[in-house]
Amino acid sequence: MNAPASEGAAKEQPALASLVRQGDTQTQADHIAPGIFGVRDISNAYLVTSEEGDLMINTGFMDNAARNAALLAPHRKGPLRAIVLTQSHADHFGGLDTFREDGTQLLGGPGFAANWQDMKRLQPFFAPRSRKLWGATLKRGANPAPPPEVSPEEIAEPCTLTLGERRIELLHTPEGETTDALTVWLPNERIAFTGNLFGPVWLSMPNFNTLRGDRPRSVRTFLASLERVRALEPEIVVTGHGEPIRGAARIRADLDRVHAAVSHVREATIAGMNAGRSLHELMREIAVPEEIAIAEMHGKTSWTVKAIWHEQAGWFRYESTTELYGVPRSAVDADLVALAGADALARRAADHAAQDRPLEALHLCDIVLGAEPDHPGARQARHTALAILLDRSGGSNLSETMWLRSEIAACSE
Repeated sequence: MNAPASEGAAKEQPALASLVRQGDTQTQADHIAPGIFGVRDISNAYLVTSEEGDLMINTGFMDNAARNAALLAPHRKGPLRAIVLTQSHADHFGGLDTFREDGTQLLGGPGFAANWQDMKRLQPFFAPRSRKLWGATLKRGANPAPPPEVSPEEIAEPCTLTLGERRIELLHTPEGETTDALTVWLPNERIAFTGNLFGPVWLSMPNFNTLRGDRPRSVRTFLASLERVRALEPEIVVTGHGEPIRGAARIRADLDRVHAAVSHVREATIAGMNAGRSLHELMREIAVPEEIAIAEMHGKTSWTVKAIWHEQAGWFRYESTTELYGVPRSAVDADLVALAGADALARRAADHAAQDRPLEALHLCDIVLGAEPDHPGARQARHTALAILLDRSGGSNLSETMWLRSEIAACSE
């Protein structure tokens, strides 16, 4: 259940891990509005029916396609006229082959095919990263089903579909997660299907650059897309995860709050850059005022600072000439260990951890383990530091939590 804005941004929000597994226990489709139904998945799928046939908005993940189709089958009214894909990630189109029928029109946003081809081409790079972060949550097994081949017709605005009594508008609202993202707007019903434009958790800081890796999302463009949805004045917002958000007043207040929070971080970051502050200083210092604070279950304020810095200034931070070349700082780990001694560095790392300075401890552990990967003192200090960070995090941000747990597990291998 999504917490109302009045309860405070970071309180009583659902665990993101439980959101993506909600469909495991679903026994019937959710009724969203007359003739509109949903199934819960890693990213949800929705059925919009009419007297002249049906429309699907996303199809869920490939692992759960048969289940999703079975849950929606009792509500089908006729042939599947169209499938609209709100973004080019496989959890939105994985069930495509199960749902698609002869004559079904397949629609995606501008740049869908190119974005998906880029992602698919980089699977040898991305897949191990995804497994590290999501393996324990998704539990896909040893031989997971691959995504289907997909090449939708890419819309150009204005794009309006008529399906029986329903009018359906497709709006390009990029940068929630992809540049090709779409919002599906039903103007008569005043329902907006926004996919993951606002992230997997409503009223939460977006994640503009995921830990898995992805094409970075523009904060400025995200704000413009939020403004476009807000201007629709929807009565219901149906997102990629969780329950629909209902009530025009609540939706307006929540979107105002997200806009204010992200805008605050953007303006504070740009002001800090102009004042000569470093990236790490700004990551530590910038906070969202309590009156506009939002949850940090997907993205975090400090990560948004980093995303804004990179969006505005790129990769060169004017900190070291070595940034320009292909030899990392870790290339001298062995030299540092030879000069200072692995045991001495590991003891100093343990001291930092004992004095609640886990990040300083990790910097030293990285040096020792870069030269001596099995050094027991450094591995123990690393484990302690990571455990401190996990406890400090409160387990509220799923990406951070999954990363820290996987790193802790690696210390014990």
